[in-house]
Amino acid sequence: MALDRTHKTLIAILWVLCVTGCVQAAPPDLIVALEAIDQDLIAMRAPESAAEEYGQFVHQWITLKTRVQLDDDLIRWPWESSDLENELRRLYILGERTVSRLHERQASQHRAAQEKVIRLEEQLHTITSRVQSIDGRILLGEKVVQTDLLVKQARSFFEQQDFHRAMQAAEKADHALKAQASLLSQELGRYADENRIASWQTLARQTIAWSRTHQSTAIVVSKADRELTLYKNGRKVLSYSVRLGFNGMLEKQFQGDGATPEGRYRVTDKRGQGQTQFYRALALDYPNAEDRRRFALAKRAGTISPTKGIGGQIEIHGADNELLAQTLGCIMLDNQNMAVLYEGVSVGTPVTIVGALKKENAVAMALSELAQHRGET
Repeated sequence: MALDRTHKTLIAILWVLCVTGCVQAAPPDLIVALEAIDQDLIAMRAPESAAEEYGQFVHQWITLKTRVQLDDDLIRWPWESSDLENELRRLYILGERTVSRLHERQASQHRAAQEKVIRLEEQLHTITSRVQSIDGRILLGEKVVQTDLLVKQARSFFEQQDFHRAMQAAEKADHALKAQASLLSQELGRYADENRIASWQTLARQTIAWSRTHQSTAIVVSKADRELTLYKNGRKVLSYSVRLGFNGMLEKQFQGDGATPEGRYRVTDKRGQGQTQFYRALALDYPNAEDRRRFALAKRAGTISPTKGIGGQIEIHGADNELLAQTLGCIMLDNQNMAVLYEGVSVGTPVTIVGALKKENAVAMALSELAQHRGET
């Protein structure tokens, strides 16, 4: 009997020790910590942004979780070594390091994407304002809308913390902005060409000299500065701001291109109420002999379609019909200014239209600024 009691007592003591001293093969808090690391990595888009690192972690984690489930009923003494626990702790350290590296990488990507997007938004604003200032929107067409959409996409991806796609959209937008600036430079670069400017200055001086010699009026129009100046007896009488056709800054080539012609012309007719669809108008002799010569050469060279015509009906007019003013390539003034000009000139008055009269003209300065922005990104 005494032996049985001793045996029972020993069993009870061992049970108490086991309950109070034995531990599970895999500590529950370690499992919870690893689950949290896995969730952190998913939240940080590790499967996409760090596929190899995440793949290594998740492969080991799945293997160890399977072992944990198989060994769920096993217990051990605290002083006993557990290979499973050791491997879990090593994976936990690996996971923590991976999370830390991704945090640093994402912080760097955040800064880079933020700087890129902000710079692009500033460049888009600059290009948009410069394009408007030199009437280049029609020249660029849908490119302006497409680029604006790309910049907005880059901003949207950035705000979604998708820095990779934000940078992809930003790179496309950057390329589009550079292409726009390049196209404007190609089409309007003559406004920054010193030789062209010198030839335009010569035309203007000759027109002013004619006015002085003949004691008469003459008109000089600068397209770059959108300015019409009236001279009388070689002296400047007045200057008015003007509007051009929708492609007014380009050299006129054919009917319907919206460009305002350049060259020496004369007023062939003064049209008042009932004689014009505008407030008042001064008809010009476009196309003149020089225009016809250039047109014929361009057709022979194949730069103008055989079906295109040279056009005509170029006027200096008032603003009663603004829609047509923006399609015919004419020169438009406010009605009040047109009334003064109309009374100040007569049929036969020379009208010289040039691209620009100074190197620091509006178009040249806009192109220079666009070129600087083109080299920034």
